[in-house]
Amino acid sequence: MKIGIIYYTHGGHTHEIAECIAKGIHSKEVEVRLFSLSEQLDTEYLNECAGIIFGTPTYMATSHWRVVEWLTKDRSIKLGGKLGGCFATAHYAQGGSDSAIMSLVGILMTKGMLVYSGGSALGKPFIHHGPVALDAVGNHFEESKELFEIFGQRFAAKALELF
Repeated sequence: MKIGIIYYTHGGHTHEIAECIAKGIHSKEVEVRLFSLSEQLDTEYLNECAGIIFGTPTYMATSHWRVVEWLTKDRSIKLGGKLGGCFATAHYAQGGSDSAIMSLVGILMTKGMLVYSGGSALGKPFIHHGPVALDAVGNHFEESKELFEIFGQRFAAKALELF
């Protein structure tokens, strides 16, 4: 089984967190590759994926325009029927990271993806819409890395269950 992580990063934080998710996915013995929207994507690999997770820095209290642009314009990667998930990075808790994730969730649903949420069904840590890492709030960024790894494990487990 294959899973892809597509993200945009401005300062490197979103990439760093994508690596934590990939570590969690890999722990379930699922193949995973990361793709920055600043580089060429492997269309063949992504079309073979059972699931794709999208990561965005929070920008102007929503997802970064580069992620939205790719999702709304790219036609080469078929998203319908795949498991989809989202995550965000932000500076502050009230910076719009939930809005960023939810803006992507709506697009994923429109594209026909099955949107992943462990909700509270899997117990703590609760990851409803998708995990968030904050870089200007104490040690939150470093402390949240474990949460992102758990998100990757749970996403991979659901993909294995479904596909």
